[in-house]
Amino acid sequence: MSLPADLDLSQIPFWGRSQAERMDAFRMLRELERPVFVPEQAVPFIGGGPGYYALVRHADVTEASRNAAVFSSEPCSNSIPDMPRWLSGYFGSMINMDDPRHARLRRIVSRAFTPRILSKMEEDLARAAAEIVDRAIEEGPGDFVTQVAAQLPVRVICDMMGIPATHHDLVLRRTNVILGNADPEYTGIAPGFGRLNVARGLVRLLHAGYSLNRLAARLGDERRRRPTGDLVSLLVNGEERLTSQELGSFFILLVVAGSETTRNAIAYGLKLFTDHPEQRELLLADFDGRVAGACDEIVRYATPVIQFRRTVTRDHEMNGTAYRKGDKVLLFYNSANRDETIFRDPATFDITRDPNPHVGFGGPGPHYCLGAHLARREMSVMFRELFTRLPDVRAVGEPDFLLSNFINGVKHLRWTF
Repeated sequence: MSLPADLDLSQIPFWGRSQAERMDAFRMLRELERPVFVPEQAVPFIGGGPGYYALVRHADVTEASRNAAVFSSEPCSNSIPDMPRWLSGYFGSMINMDDPRHARLRRIVSRAFTPRILSKMEEDLARAAAEIVDRAIEEGPGDFVTQVAAQLPVRVICDMMGIPATHHDLVLRRTNVILGNADPEYTGIAPGFGRLNVARGLVRLLHAGYSLNRLAARLGDERRRRPTGDLVSLLVNGEERLTSQELGSFFILLVVAGSETTRNAIAYGLKLFTDHPEQRELLLADFDGRVAGACDEIVRYATPVIQFRRTVTRDHEMNGTAYRKGDKVLLFYNSANRDETIFRDPATFDITRDPNPHVGFGGPGPHYCLGAHLARREMSVMFRELFTRLPDVRAVGEPDFLLSNFINGVKHLRWTF
């Protein structure tokens, strides 16, 4: 089916609409008989293609996620146009691979998320959250994102990788550039796809990717010469190991995906609990019993990662729609998480929702988020710290949202306590 004229998902202005308008648009798309075909906008210096199918229903997103043999992550899943080699060197991590390459890398980097590693981090997480809230109390309320939500995940990931505290702000700034490459606040240029704008944005994107890649690669070189038993030492030594390039790409994936998802979920969480005080009271009445459900409902409701791409490897029919070899499809997690056939009252924020088969950490299958458990732990620790130390904490006004068709991000959120 063709895309209705007023629902062009390829145009940046669509992603500048309000959250409610965008959700209404996706509801209309879910009501159509089949997935729409969206013409692709060519990007200067990168290119483009004829377009992609927008998979907006939960059934399509989950089935395509499971069937990696047909719906491939290669040549890339994190870009609508095919990523040129000069970009994929920095951003071509395992999320852009299928098995067996993907399985090899996932097997190696899963060492970062073993129960032993995560259990050792519990005290570190609690201490980090306490220190972040200490600093916020000393400074006084201002911007919740920069003071709190963005601080914990970057600190946790950098500590995991052994990145010194002196580099944490640098990592955060580079991450903002990578994920905010359509937003004027982070690029310093007006929105749009003019050649000059795109060239400037690509230069900033390349610089950010190179900077983070080299930061991790240099650390990997040091650990090969002098292993310390830390995570990077585990990743670059042993029978199965990461090369310097692979380590750099993994670090970018870890800090971008892990940091951004958690930071936005924490920011959305404060806003949601402010707007729905009855849900906050419900959580505080049994924090330990309800916090896991609360975290999953925040991720479902907010869906920090909007979409990923897949490429069809052979002619295939799925749920009544025929796809051809070479077709692109976009898995719109934000829409799947509001599918009325799966979720009762999907526009309602309900921390007791059960079951809650959301796809906020990706659909089922080989690319389900490795860091999902860590993200839930970070959210739980931070909300416990906030609601215990600052019982009257709340958001003030509306969030300032990131302009992006990839990340449903909160750039700024005023708060008080």
